[in-house]
Amino acid sequence: MNVDHHDLHHEFPEYAETIHALKMGNQHFSRLFDEYHVLTAKIEDLEIKDSPVADVALEDMKKLRVKLKDELYAMLRAGKA
Repeated sequence: MNVDHHDLHHEFPEYAETIHALKMGNQHFSRLFDEYHVLTAKIEDLEIKDSPVADVALEDMKKLRVKLKDELYAMLRAGKA
């Protein structure tokens, strides 16, 4: 199965320096970043292994990932300005 990678560096390459700066200097960003990447790894692992998981559970995980990504993106935009 072909799985797209959704880590922040692939999603927002133009914010690479800002991602690094916020990870080092903003505890809230760092915590959300870690949560986002753990969740993304879990989703990708389930998709790669085609693991038996309820569609609802996988969709809930993806919705949470989008919520986290939106919050992280807002922080990246504010941090770059």
